[in-house]
Amino acid sequence: MTREAIAEISSTLKELLADVFTLYVKTKNFHWHMSGRHFRDYHLLLDEQATQIFEMTDDIAERARKIGGYTLRSIGDIVRHQRLKDNDDGSILPREMLLTLRDDNAQLVQFLRAAHECCARHNDVATTSVIEVWIDQTERRTWFLTEVASEP
Repeated sequence: MTREAIAEISSTLKELLADVFTLYVKTKNFHWHMSGRHFRDYHLLLDEQATQIFEMTDDIAERARKIGGYTLRSIGDIVRHQRLKDNDDGSILPREMLLTLRDDNAQLVQFLRAAHECCARHNDVATTSVIEVWIDQTERRTWFLTEVASEP
């Protein structure tokens, strides 16, 4: 790969990693602060989803390093590169939590598709392959959150 390709892919993966960390923390936040009549089901669903999201982090960072690039180094670095927004609202209701996570996962799919295009343009087959798995997982999370949030 050219230096330019490495720089572009690494930058794309750095933003993606920041967004995945943001989504992980937000998912855990809602998991910890869930309440209501569906508490157990939502609590378990969000814990399962957070685990899946966190598992992406090491793979994203290692892809950047494997191609010779660099990745995030600190919480401040995450903040500088994240595109997904934090949620510090202590009064958010369970359904709003689910809808927020649904929307964030849908947005993450778009970021993943853009990263896939970047990697494909530079013929980084290994990264495009793993991104396809993440797209599928993220679409599944979006689907589950959509269905669960549609309940009265």
